[in-house]
Amino acid sequence: MHLFEHSEATNILPEDGEVFYIPQFISIKDATHYTQALLQQIPWQHDEVIIYGKKIITKRKVAWYADNNLPYKYSNTVKEALPWDKTLLVLKTLVEQYAHVHFNACLLNLYHNGTEGMGWHSDNEKELLHNGCIASLSFGADRKFMFKHKATKHTLSLNLQSGSLLLMKGATQQHWQHQLAKTTKQPQPRINLTFRIMNT
Repeated sequence: MHLFEHSEATNILPEDGEVFYIPQFISIKDATHYTQALLQQIPWQHDEVIIYGKKIITKRKVAWYADNNLPYKYSNTVKEALPWDKTLLVLKTLVEQYAHVHFNACLLNLYHNGTEGMGWHSDNEKELLHNGCIASLSFGADRKFMFKHKATKHTLSLNLQSGSLLLMKGATQQHWQHQLAKTTKQPQPRINLTFRIMNT
């Protein structure tokens, strides 16, 4: 297991937040193993959200894991938690050791190909710890991930590689939105694990 040293990560945001990107947090070989394990082991389900009173079933699939059956409310829906499995606990421990943070929940997303993405948003639901760290672990296909400042509209982007770790900390969710851009040039699936700190 190849992990980058903490000192090698630098803040990629110019202001109003902290985002750190570690491109090879997990080795390519191990990332390939975890991609297949997660595809097969996770009970993926299509996400259901309510936008402007209309129920929408997304193409991407999701799964929600948390301590003590903690639910997660977003987009006017409630996700009931699954108990941690062994693979997720291994990955959670690795991320916690690097970030020096204890996470009590994880939202998993499965994007079947590049035509599935996520629009501009902030992870700022009241159930989440205010200014808490969110750790995003990527497996599978490389995808373009973008940030946009809410006031200045300044944008920046990076390519999330398989096995990479992205840490969003401090006031990032207050001042920035982020999105997973869609593309017709990526036929392969991507799995994203976002470890979170929920208020209890």
